Amino acid sequence: MSAPSSASNPAPNPFLVPVNGQVETFALGLEMMHLAGETQSIMVMRLLGLSGLWNVQDTESARMVAEKPAAFARSAEAAIKAAMVGGRPDQVMAAAVEPLRSKTRANVARLSRRGPGLPL
Repeated sequence: MSAPSSASNPAPNPFLVPVNGQVETFALGLEMMHLAGETQSIMVMRLLGLSGLWNVQDTESARMVAEKPAAFARSAEAAIKAAMVGGRPDQVMAAAVEPLRSKTRANVARLSRRGPGLPL
């Protein structure tokens, strides 16, 4: 009997085999980049709104201050729940990012629909 040939049974490529949550960690990084991009877009649209160059509601200034405590509380609650059930660090962070992403996603959609308010 001969030993199995290495051609028929090649060693797995360590760069293609997910190990201990690598794929989830990569996905979390993408979610965090989306969060950062959406946050920047919201800041730009709100600043343009404050200067009269973007159509925003009169209540936008108060809204941008009032929404933060509730959003961060939901984020902290989700992270604590994920940690209490024994989630890996990437799972805890993903749980914390999701409530923030849902808020930024909604804000971008709402503010984008209003569009620029260029003076004529």
